[in-house]
Amino acid sequence: MADHHFYLKANWPGKRNDVGTIESGNLITSISIPKEMDGPGEGTNPDEMLLGAAATCYIITLAAMMERSGLEKEDLQMESEGIVDVTRGIFTYKKIIHRPAVVLRHDASEEDVALARKLCEKAESSCMISRAIQGNVELQLEAAVKISEQS
Repeated sequence: MADHHFYLKANWPGKRNDVGTIESGNLITSISIPKEMDGPGEGTNPDEMLLGAAATCYIITLAAMMERSGLEKEDLQMESEGIVDVTRGIFTYKKIIHRPAVVLRHDASEEDVALARKLCEKAESSCMISRAIQGNVELQLEAAVKISEQS
């Protein structure tokens, strides 16, 4: 078994509505409370970062699964949405919706389409970030799989 360690340095120089910084490997950015939560909205924030972690983990996992299965794609893109509930002043990350769009090559079969759909679902339960937040944040998948038109 191998453990992988990741490190982050954070600096928060002021009060609630100030701007701080974080550094972790290639991630170097400003952080603050988002405007939607009455903050300055500079740099990124925990809500975007959790959504980014979940989305990047999912799409990388899906791409790896497609490659291992020999499923050829022409394009793979995704939009993700994070929903934060605010009830009685308590902020709760409620739901993440992933909307992957898989475009298979023009010569893909119906079996390839079925496999792509299956892999879209399997990637959600295989991604380590999805597993880490499971039971705390609802995960929803709205996958679209299509075959490219021949040029």
